[in-house]
Amino acid sequence: MEKILVLDFGGQYDLLIARRVRENGVFAEIRPYDKISLAKIKSAGYKGIIFTGGPNSVYDEHAPRYDKEILSLGIPVLGICYGHQLIAYMAGGKIRSAEHGSEYGKTDVYVAPCALFSGVPEKSVCWMSHTDYVCETPAGFAVTARTDNCPVAAIADEARRIYGVQFHPEVTHTAYGKEILRNFLFGVCRCAGDWKMDDFIEKTVCEYKEKLAGKRVLCALSGGVDSSVAAVLIHRAIGDALTCVFVDHGLLRKNEGDDVERVFHGQFKMKLVRVNAEERFLTKLAGVREPEKKRKIIGEEFIRVFEEESRKLGKTDDLVQGTIYPDVVESGKGDASTIKSHHNVGGLPTHMEFEEIIEPLRTLFKDEVRAVGLKLGIPEKLVMRQPFPGPGLAVRIIGEITKEKADTLREADAIFREELENAGVRPSQYFAVLTDTKSVGVMGDAGTYGYTVALRAVTTDDFMTADWTRIPYDILDAASRRITNEVKTINRVVYDITSKPPATVEWE
Repeated sequence: MEKILVLDFGGQYDLLIARRVRENGVFAEIRPYDKISLAKIKSAGYKGIIFTGGPNSVYDEHAPRYDKEILSLGIPVLGICYGHQLIAYMAGGKIRSAEHGSEYGKTDVYVAPCALFSGVPEKSVCWMSHTDYVCETPAGFAVTARTDNCPVAAIADEARRIYGVQFHPEVTHTAYGKEILRNFLFGVCRCAGDWKMDDFIEKTVCEYKEKLAGKRVLCALSGGVDSSVAAVLIHRAIGDALTCVFVDHGLLRKNEGDDVERVFHGQFKMKLVRVNAEERFLTKLAGVREPEKKRKIIGEEFIRVFEEESRKLGKTDDLVQGTIYPDVVESGKGDASTIKSHHNVGGLPTHMEFEEIIEPLRTLFKDEVRAVGLKLGIPEKLVMRQPFPGPGLAVRIIGEITKEKADTLREADAIFREELENAGVRPSQYFAVLTDTKSVGVMGDAGTYGYTVALRAVTTDDFMTADWTRIPYDILDAASRRITNEVKTINRVVYDITSKPPATVEWE
């Protein structure tokens, strides 16, 4: 099997790069820069190597670096952002910190002809995120792109098939990013592109069939897309050795608990235990306002419930979770900064009774998880349902959480989703947020002082970046009128028009 090595230098987007490679039918293997030797790279048969970005400067004392001999292996190399600067540094060029030339966000880029930019127009839009830049090109390299503030936005040594780009071709904001990566894979590395998602399923099932042989395993089933696909994948590997535990923590969407029980117990015939723990979770969360503390409490309480259920079942060995890559990267991975902890990653307690946490989807993005789910035979209605965070409505209620607030948000959220679905509008994710803001209103002849609810809808293919969805005004109007008429404690509705970045998809 042909494969590309993604050499990780601590950037946020290493798996997004790998995902783009896999989209083109080429298997991508991610390895931390300090966990693979030059000898291993030589013998592994890689068709190409991609250096990822990273938060460091190449001149920092503890900056991640690699043996410069990697550039002399005869294997094509593409450096992205920090990886671009590292190639220049390793080859004898110079890097400088930009006093006025830092670039963040969409930027016009001008390219010169080379194999990497075949079919890319001379001027297009790219996505920049850097402070340092290459100020002196190494011998043997030509400058192949520039921006108004960055004179060396790309370099190329065509003879050795080594390239570097300061911008990020892997994000959707770079207009011709997919073409640039395809040029590297097929034009430079000469890949065939014959890897398929079925390979992931087969490999994962075989891996866990062997790894979990003889073990009893618990699955933390939330009923969301991720945990559902993880459950079916592991069930295919170990069958009845898996028991799914569904914790109804009182922070689910309207009717969701009953739906989960009906589908997994009734349709998939899995061993399923439903734990009604609303009072327990709300008691633990009483008075807590800080988002990270909410996540930590929920993460720990989930684990404690699973441990209790495990003991009732006669001690299970491992715990399966539906963690996917955006959860991992936002919770802080390696040298990457923490954006927010996820209850099933950064929110896990230090001490657990389980021997191991099993995360079969940890390297996948949401759309890839859906693709796996469909191939596993999970009904499309379930696979394509709205993403829902493990902490549930807790991260959609700003400030203190109470049963009254949860019930209020449940109703408003159901109305918003119903109006969009009835209108045939399907953003990537859409939901309501109960803010901690109250305002004066009027209903009939009486004044009110009610909550403000924010509606949120985004369009994305990977959830690493997202754009706010342009919902027609008449749909927003219908949702607003229904919410203020049908949910007594809400008297104001607003629509969130912030993209990611700078915001995240969720509010907390």
